[in-house]
Amino acid sequence: MHMNKDDLELLFEYDRWANNQTLEAVSRLTVEEFTRDLAGAFRSVRDTLLHIIGGEWIWLQYWKSPSRSAAFAAELKEREAALFDARDFPSADTVKARWTVIEREQAEFVHRLTEQSLVETMLARGAQLELAHLMQHLVNHSVYHRGQVALMMRQLGAEPAGTDFHQFLAVRRREPDGGD
Repeated sequence: MHMNKDDLELLFEYDRWANNQTLEAVSRLTVEEFTRDLAGAFRSVRDTLLHIIGGEWIWLQYWKSPSRSAAFAAELKEREAALFDARDFPSADTVKARWTVIEREQAEFVHRLTEQSLVETMLARGAQLELAHLMQHLVNHSVYHRGQVALMMRQLGAEPAGTDFHQFLAVRRREPDGGD
């Protein structure tokens, strides 16, 4: 089964909603809590959020590029490391500011997709994979790491955001304009 453009637009609308729910929840942490080393895969809430946003940025750049060579992918990894250096993001507000820019660019990309572009393949992990599948991967990647942020928030005694897909659908359904 292939996801069509409408499916992917909904999935990325959910991803933006869930990311923003998470950012709102973490903004209630103190700076010390936000940056505290909790010995997780990405140490702190901040570092985990930067991994999510860095992943969303790097995939978007890769998808948009006409040249998807191994050298280009390596260059993107270097640029990601520089753009998302934890020292440049001392607070949730600084993360949210960068996230807003990337979200806008991502939403524009998703809006411009065509059914034909979704089945185009590109090299990823040594295999030719369809854009639609890589886009699904990205949302799943973000879900996974938002779950880590939720656990870290519980470790800090804070309340994590509810970001389940069905919660998003219910909120969207209740909005007068259908969430569009």
